[in-house]
Amino acid sequence: MRILISECEIRQRVTELGAAISEEYAGKPLTVLGVLTGSVILLADLIRATSVPLRVALIQASSYPGARMEAGPLSVDRSLVPDLNQRDVLILDDIFDTGRTMLGLISVVQEYRPRSLRSAVLLWKTARTCVDLRPDYFGFSIPDEFVVGYGLDFNDEFRHLPYIAVPDEADLAEARRSAASCSPGNNG
Repeated sequence: MRILISECEIRQRVTELGAAISEEYAGKPLTVLGVLTGSVILLADLIRATSVPLRVALIQASSYPGARMEAGPLSVDRSLVPDLNQRDVLILDDIFDTGRTMLGLISVVQEYRPRSLRSAVLLWKTARTCVDLRPDYFGFSIPDEFVVGYGLDFNDEFRHLPYIAVPDEADLAEARRSAASCSPGNNG
């Protein structure tokens, strides 16, 4: 695997994002709405890097189920979303690729009547963005490559990596074999 963004670079940038968010939301009723599952590591690190009281909430959205590397239709589960009425909401996701997921999430969250609504992502693939939207906060602009690590996965593998990496075909093949050996009906 080729490391694209190191653990140290991520740590430094998350600290910077936390400071910027703290400055903007000082004295405001902030809710950070993390998008499951990819944002969990970023969510934990980012809220520790902020200095404002905040509430954490989760929403599940996916357009990359299983071993897919291309986006499909957006699926959103709102069952974990609390009352966001008149709160300042920051949607936090791992990556802004085409932008369709964030656009769909913004549409869903606006139904809750937040006071304000902004977005933050760790990674932004600017070359793939195809909507008239940009994240309000982002950690890194990256090239149009499939990446894993720091919450991003391939077939639920590689989320644990403390850095962002570009897997090669051997890495992906191993992840496919690992998933197949753990599926129901196998004795692995």
